[in-house]
This record gives sequence, C-alpha cells and structure tokens, in this order.
Amino acid sequence: MAVAQHAATRAEPLRRLRELAAEGRLEEAYDEVAPLLAELADDPAAPPGWARKAGRLLARADRDAVLARHPGITPVTVTVTGQSTAADVVEPLTGELARHGLLSHTVVGDHGAWLRDLTDPGGAFRGVTADLTLCLLDDSTVFAEVPAVWGPGDVEQAAGEVAERIEGLVRRRTGPGTLVLNTLPLPRERAQQLVDHPSRARLGVVWREFNARLLRLGTRAADVVVIDLDPLLAAGGPVNDPRLAQYAGARLGAELLDALAREVAHLARALTGRTRKCLVLDLDHTLWDGVLGDDGPDAIAAAGTLRGEAFGAFQQAVRQLAAQGVLLAVSSKNDRAAVLRTLRTHPDLRLREDDFAAVHADWEPKSGHLAAVAEALGIGDDALVFADDSPAERAEVRHSGLRAAVVPLDDEPALHVRRLLADGWFDTLAVTDEDRARTAHYRAAGARAALRVEAGSHEEFLRGLGVTLDLSAPEAHEHERLAQLTQRTNQFNLTGVRLAPADVVRVAADPGRLLLAARTADRFGGNGLTGAVLATREGRTLRLDNVWLSCRVLARGIEQALLATVLAHARHTGHHTVLAEFRPTAKNARAREVYPSLGFTPEGERDGALLFRHDLLGTPAPPEHVRITGPLTSGLDRRKHT
Repeated sequence: MAVAQHAATRAEPLRRLRELAAEGRLEEAYDEVAPLLAELADDPAAPPGWARKAGRLLARADRDAVLARHPGITPVTVTVTGQSTAADVVEPLTGELARHGLLSHTVVGDHGAWLRDLTDPGGAFRGVTADLTLCLLDDSTVFAEVPAVWGPGDVEQAAGEVAERIEGLVRRRTGPGTLVLNTLPLPRERAQQLVDHPSRARLGVVWREFNARLLRLGTRAADVVVIDLDPLLAAGGPVNDPRLAQYAGARLGAELLDALAREVAHLARALTGRTRKCLVLDLDHTLWDGVLGDDGPDAIAAAGTLRGEAFGAFQQAVRQLAAQGVLLAVSSKNDRAAVLRTLRTHPDLRLREDDFAAVHADWEPKSGHLAAVAEALGIGDDALVFADDSPAERAEVRHSGLRAAVVPLDDEPALHVRRLLADGWFDTLAVTDEDRARTAHYRAAGARAALRVEAGSHEEFLRGLGVTLDLSAPEAHEHERLAQLTQRTNQFNLTGVRLAPADVVRVAADPGRLLLAARTADRFGGNGLTGAVLATREGRTLRLDNVWLSCRVLARGIEQALLATVLAHARHTGHHTVLAEFRPTAKNARAREVYPSLGFTPEGERDGALLFRHDLLGTPAPPEHVRITGPLTSGLDRRKHT
C-alpha cells in the first residue's frame, strides 16, 4: 500500500500535465509547469524519461498564447540538426527547458544534412534566428567516410577530414546564437571489429584525439560549446539501442539524449541569466555526520569514519564551487553560538566560518533564512540553491513562495555530491577573476553595512564610502566578463538584452557602436567590472541600446554617474540627441525611472518598450561623492571629476 501511494505521489505532476493538456488549458495554466517539473526533477525516484513525457504534452501548447498570457516566461529558439536522427532530442529538451521557465521553439533540420543545414543560407533554418543551434554528431559522422574494410589508419584519415570540416564551419560561422556540439561516443561494436589489441588501442587513441580536437573548439570559439558525452555515459545509460540504431538510424539512444537535453537546458539557463549565485546549506547530516544539538560537537564527523569521509568529500566539492565564485550560506536549526564555535574549531571541517557569506542558525523557518540571505547579499531569491537532507524542510522552502532551487539530499552522504551537481545550477559560460573574488566582495559588503549603520544619514554614508567609477572601452581580456555581466544582470538591465562573448567581440570592433565597461571601487576595495553601456552612433544621434549594472553596486549613485558621463560625452563629441528605451521585464522594475530622473523626456511606446529622448541642451551633474576616471570625462566639469 505504501509503495503504491509513493508511486502515485511521484506520478502526480505528470498526471496534472495530462489533465491540463486534455482540457486544453496548458496555455492558461503554464505558470504551473515549471513548479510541477521541478518537483519531478527533485525526486530521485521520478519515472524514467519524465522530461520526454512532459515535452510531448507541452508540445500541444500554443506558443504565442503562452507568451501573451505569461510575459515572464522567456522564449528560446533552438535549431537542431545532426548526422542521424536528431528529432529525438526535441521532446526531452522541451521538458527540460520548461522546468527552468523557458518556452522552446524548435526547428529540426533535414536528416543527415548537418553540414548543409549549418552553411546554406537557403536551407532548413532559413529565416530562423536561433538562440541555440544543436548539432548532434555520432560515430557514423566519421565511419561514413571510411571504406567498407577498414583499419585504424582509415579512421584516422576520416576523423582528420571531419575535424577540418567542423573547424572550418566554426571559423566561417556568422549566424546568431550559440553552436552546441558534442563529442562522439565510440560504440563497442566498432572497436571489436578489430581483432588485435594493438589495433584497438590505436583506434582508441585516434578517437580520443578527434574528440579532444572537438573539445578544444569549445575553449577557443566564444560562441561554441562542446558537450562531452563521456561523463554522461559514465553516469549511466548505453550509447544506443542496437535495434533502433540499425533500423531507425538512432545512433544516440533515448537515455543519452535525455541526459544531453538536460545539459543543453543548463546552458540555455546560463545564456538567459538564470545561473544561480548562492548555495545555502543545512548542517546536520548535510555538511557533517550527526546532530550538533543532540550529540554535541565531539560526536559530529566529516572525517575518520566511512560516513564521515563521505561528508568530507561533500565539503570538498562545495569548496570547489566556492573557489569559482559560488557564494555559500548556512541555514540550520541549531544554536547559533554552537554552530559558529564548531565552524571555527572542529578539526574535521574543510569549510570554516569565513567561507560563508551568511550563517543563519536558530529555530525559525528555513524559508525565512533564505529570504534573509537574499536580502543581505542583494540578490533575488531565484539566485539561491538550498540543499537539505530533510524532506520536511525542503517542502517548507518549496511551498513558501520563494523561487530558490531545492536539492534533495537524504541519509546517504555518498550521493550528496552527485545530487548537488546533477542540475548544474551554477553552470556558467566562463569563470572570470571577478567570480573568483566574489566571496571577498561580499565580505566587503559586510564592512559597508557596518559603515551604513554608523553613518548619520545615507548621504553621509555615501560620502564616507569613497566611490570611484572608471569608464572606458573594455580591454580584450574583459570581453568574457562583460558578456557574463549582461547574462547575469536582471535588476538593472534596461531592455532585457544579453550578449554572448562573440557579440561582445563583434560590437567592440564596430566603429559605429560604443561599448563601455564600468569598473567600480570604494574604500573597502575594488568591485571589478560591474557595469556596461552599449550604444549606436546614428549621425548626430546616439542611441543607447542597453545599460547594465550589477545589483552589488546599486543605490550608490553609480548608475547616475555612469549615465551622466555618457550624456556629457555625447554632447562633447558633437551629438545633438540621445535616444533610449526601457523594456519592462519580470525583474527590472526598480530601474524604470532612471531615464526620467536624468532629464530624458518620454517619447511614447513601441512594441512594449518605453521610449525616451534627451536633447543635451543641459546635461545632469554626476553625484559629487563619485570620483569618475577614464577618457570619457572630457565633457564633465574637471574641477570635480578627473
């Protein structure tokens, strides 16, 4: 009876989707889809292939009607091509994207025509502006080029020709969006056709060198991502079903495509600004073995026992994430003094108090802890990931209205690392120096908070903060960071537009465009590259395409100083007018008045965007407490700004 009840509970989200589809209410109730799929994904015992089943149901929804009813949902256009059957990835990809609040529109190319699909302007993708182009390659991509009777040398020659073809395609590629390739699995039945071990070994070398060549493309080309299928195969699932591979040309099997679809959805999440920033951790049976309040600090373990070593391995994985810019916080039902004492002194721990941006330990609901963490760090609750071994605590957070992702841990610590990393919540296109320094930045935020408390007023606080703004064209080594800033910034992203690294390289080289990087600092240290401006020169008019500013530095006068400098520069360089627009998104409401506050006049509305104009007859003065540097300060009053 209990087993049947548990199975019914697991099936509930899919049953609800079937009901909505059968009643023709998917469009109306599409805001239910992401939470339903999140519940499925969080359950380790969820039905196999749930994303594929969900994607099949969601394909019935009218995309335009969904967007009209739910403007907060982000559309993503994906083109799919490949060597063999590529369409099989569409359903799981639709389900995985929907889980993250993304509505997919997928266009599938012609069977086996990947090279033509990606190079012919009049081909299957004519007129499609793709955010992602997924090219599924498999072993037949190479073996289609070898003779009927072959040896390792034949495969080496064919692999080299295919690699050159792909590299040439990448070099010549000018289309929008990100190209996603994959490494090629080598099925056992290929290698076993060679009966001597030296030949098999040589084939293995040739195959791995070919895949390494593909992977290097992902390290060199800004708009290319190569997904390595080896870790997905190692985690479970065969390359294919031999019968479907033979009769239907499905060289990549359903289980592997399901796993690949999940990885592609993680990439789409990063491209659309949905990368999570902070991991909030429970302590008892999550970070260490034992219950601190019941057993005392001497009885908890993260080393020295079999289970303790598993918790130690989990802490090490968390440290690895933190070293790449993931913020850490604690949410624990424990006495705060005991928690801090344990974090400072326990010999087993690999994480210490200073590794955490915030520590919440009391008997209040954990949803309150998470809300407090988000507020203290100046990030949205949708930037949080919560990991806890207690189903009750996870349910409380999940149903609290917070948008935090929930990681389901349990009483088996050996699986903690796998479950934490399964959904790639912190996946990003690149890790920058600013990412690695993020924890230090947020520690400095604590010092700023102390100064704010001591100051008699907000104005006094700003004067004592010593804010500096350096504004100039980005250096080549800053391109990746600038692209990342546009992808992650939501609250002060005035049009919702985001740039891929390749976009940054292109506009930086365009003499008709103005791309600026804003670097900020104060008395507590540098904040790095925290803002950007993109504009287009149109004769005597400068059109502001977008402005981005990190939430870490908002409300310090930097946004006003940034735009005042741009206006003064426009006037100084002979422009008569600056045009701008504000396009409302689900998260940028706080920036709605920034243009009017700086003397821009409303010019109506177009396609949902508010239009503004500044005639530059007089430009606003930057806030006096902000010291501005860089080549654009020529138009400013240099008695105050250098």
